[in-house]
Order: sequence, then C-alpha cells, then structure tokens
Amino acid sequence: MATMNMKARAPAVPLTARAARAVRAVRAARCAGRALALLGALTTGAAAAATDVAAMLQAADRYRSGSATENLQVETQVTVLNRDGSTDKERRYTVFVQAGHKSLVLMRSPAEAGQKVLMLGDDFWLLLPGSQRPVRITPTQKLLGDASTGDIATLSWASDYTGTVVGEERCPPAAGPGSAGGAGGGSTAAGPAVPCLHLSLQAARKGLSYARIELWLGAKRHEPLRAELYVQSDKLAKLATFVLEPGPLPARVDEMVLADRLASRKETRVRYLSRQARQVPETWLNPMFLARNPSVE
Repeated sequence: MATMNMKARAPAVPLTARAARAVRAVRAARCAGRALALLGALTTGAAAAATDVAAMLQAADRYRSGSATENLQVETQVTVLNRDGSTDKERRYTVFVQAGHKSLVLMRSPAEAGQKVLMLGDDFWLLLPGSQRPVRITPTQKLLGDASTGDIATLSWASDYTGTVVGEERCPPAAGPGSAGGAGGGSTAAGPAVPCLHLSLQAARKGLSYARIELWLGAKRHEPLRAELYVQSDKLAKLATFVLEPGPLPARVDEMVLADRLASRKETRVRYLSRQARQVPETWLNPMFLARNPSVE
C-alpha cells in the first residue's frame, strides 16, 4: 500500500495584544487609502463635470451674443403677439452689453423715447426724461410683454449660473426663422427629433431674473434650443425657444420667443436685428451722469 507523507500543520500562535492592534491599524490604513482614492476620483469627476457645464454655457452664450467679444451694441426689436397671432405691440431698443455685467438699454420707439435702463451687476435703474433721479427697478421689471429688463440687458448664462447635466434626451429641432407659435405655446419646427443635453441651472446670485433654468442645448455644438424659466418661488414663469439664423451650421440666435406661463399666455418675440462690437464711454454707465445728460449720442 502506498503511503503519503503529510506535514503536520503548525498550531496557530495567538497574537499578542500589541500585534493585534498593529494588524488592525494596517487594515484600517488600507481601507482609508482606498476611500481616499475613491473620494479623489469622485472629486475629480465632479470638477470635470462642472468644467464641462461651464464650457457648454460659454458655447451657448456665444450663440446668444453672436460674438466672442464682451462689448457689443445690439439692435433689438420686441414684438408682443395676441393669442390669434396678430401683433399687439412692438418696440425698438439699442442695447449696449459691456464687460463686467454692465449694460445700457436705450428705448427708441416714440412711445418710450428718452427712457433708459442701466444695469450694473445686479443693480438696475430706470431713467425717465425730465427726471433728475434714477429709479431703482428689478431685473424682472417688464419692458414689453413678457420681456423683462433682465431678458433684454443680459446675454450670458456662464457667469450667472452653475449647473449639472441631467442627461441626454431627444428634442425638437431648433426653430428656424418665421417659425410660428400658437396660443402661447412657443415656436416649433418641423423635422425629426435631435440629440440634446438637458442642463439644470441654479442662479449664482439672488439678484438674477430667474432662480432656476432648465435648459436644453444641442448635443454636439451646444446651441440653445429651449428653456424653462423659474422665478424665486420656483414657479414656471416662461418658456423660451431660440430661433437660429438660417443655414446648415448656424452660428447665432436670431430670435428668442417667450411664452408666458403665469398670466397673459401671450407670446413675446425678442429679435436681434444687428450686432456689432462697441465699447461705450465709462460715463454712460453712471446713473447720475445719465440723469443729468438725457442724450448720450
């Protein structure tokens, strides 16, 4: 009969209290190291995601401003439409958008001739002809229809909002020139749905027009498609649709269509007639200077 030589297993030697503590310390250090590595990866991922959202908003802002320059003169037309699509009111504005969250709006239509709105950061003033005192207003103050002072005076999301990517969705194609809305529903465009990114934005400061924006951008080029605009009470105030310039690769927004969701249910169209680089004199951005000098041009 074949025999097998087997080595006897040595009896386990109990650890001393000091050795046991050392083993537990090594295990705890390994766990802590893995936890720190995981935390570092999560932190890096969160920072990268935040950077991606900021880059997306910067790209969307370039579509809205139509330029990479910070100082612009934008000729703007605002039209309010009745529910049947007929024109209710129409006004013209010259908007000087300047670096550092500064803007000056000159009202050009006869019904508002001589009136101005000045924006310095989160502070807004209305200047009336014949008055030596600027009147403080809020960014939600209506200019015409559902277009507020904040809607007209600002063209930037990247510097005013932080956010996260909710996910990728399918959206109606970008509205083209002449797209018709209906009963306050916003403009629509025919064609197959396109890939888009849904971003949820939170206001970086309390003084902004909207506390929260749900924004949809094109998945590839990050052109703005539509937005839901929420006020401080978190009520949905407006729906915004962005009409891009004609052509296979549009580079700018020609029109923003606002559909009211609180009261009038009318539609307001903000059309950007022209844009050009222009830096205004610093004195134009002083409310007391504007009050003493009704004509700045």
